[in-house]
Amino acid sequence: MSTEPYLLTPGPLSISMRTKQAMLRDWGSWDVDFNSITGRIRERLLAIVHGAATHECVPLQGSGTFSVEAALGTLVPRAHGHVLVPQNGAYCQRIARICRYLGRKVTTIDYAEDAAVKAADVERALAQDPSITHVALVHCETSAGILNPLDEVAQVVARHERRLIVDAMSSFGALEIDARRTPFDALVAASGKCLEGPPGMGFVIVRRSALERSEGNGHSLALDLYDQWVYMQKTTQWRYTPPTHVVAAFDCAIAQFLEEGGQAARGARYARNCRTLIDGMSALGLRSFLPASIQAPIIVTFHAPDDPHYQFKSFYNAVKALGYVLYPGKLTTLETFRVGCMGQLGERGIGGAIEAVGQVLAQMRAAA
Repeated sequence: MSTEPYLLTPGPLSISMRTKQAMLRDWGSWDVDFNSITGRIRERLLAIVHGAATHECVPLQGSGTFSVEAALGTLVPRAHGHVLVPQNGAYCQRIARICRYLGRKVTTIDYAEDAAVKAADVERALAQDPSITHVALVHCETSAGILNPLDEVAQVVARHERRLIVDAMSSFGALEIDARRTPFDALVAASGKCLEGPPGMGFVIVRRSALERSEGNGHSLALDLYDQWVYMQKTTQWRYTPPTHVVAAFDCAIAQFLEEGGQAARGARYARNCRTLIDGMSALGLRSFLPASIQAPIIVTFHAPDDPHYQFKSFYNAVKALGYVLYPGKLTTLETFRVGCMGQLGERGIGGAIEAVGQVLAQMRAAA
């Protein structure tokens, strides 16, 4: 790694030098060699969730939110589509906002910022309102770091014969998702998260039958997953200019993911990081916001130091000067900050970050 500070954020992440070097070559977007990279990525992403028999992988230019909007706009019918969004953070709220922008009817189930979604609440809502066609669930809500019960919700949605769209942006590749056991119509993720590629490419893993039914439903030509899929099937090419360097680097990152041992190994590394982080910060007097039962091993929210001199900006700058970039809190009711558990964190890893935070806290208290 270089001397750049490590990113302890929910993405973009600190990526390996090997992944960075993969961006040094220029690619022609119609070239057969580049198209083979796209094909390999699509196959490997499907394999991660065991979805090759039932689903298709449709990549898309842009951040993960582009792909979330593409999934909602392509798969939720314009005339009678009705999306239920259980929401316990900013990214759930963003899904509801997208639905409103697209003119899709939306109903929310609202939770506190420290509460996980309950499958029983989803079941009750579906039983009470037969007009609901889709449920959109954020698997790992990184506003606080909550892990929502994907499989339980998926089983409820399937039992009621509705459709599930999963925002797996901060879980795909680290937490187990098996399309053979967990029914979903669409799962959305992106290059710059748990697979440790650079940002700039999203993808949607879509049930083939749902994709085939979606022709003409899209609200946007650029975000039409059906049109993107059909064109790729015919030509192996992207419809419009792809982020070639990002795609090549993402392919390299996926190769490293597989070499590491795939989802089980990546998830275990993040889980170790999470335990080390919470234990180390606790020793410094910093309390994590969530109970362990709903804490995802992706990003952890901490209460701000109980010090009248604490200001996040100065705290952030001081920790950054020691080589680690933290993330501001996203809660509306409490002063917090967040620390990510993902990415290539060098030899010192999470321990180095804890040491840096400890130094800054000591300086802050000494100056009081």
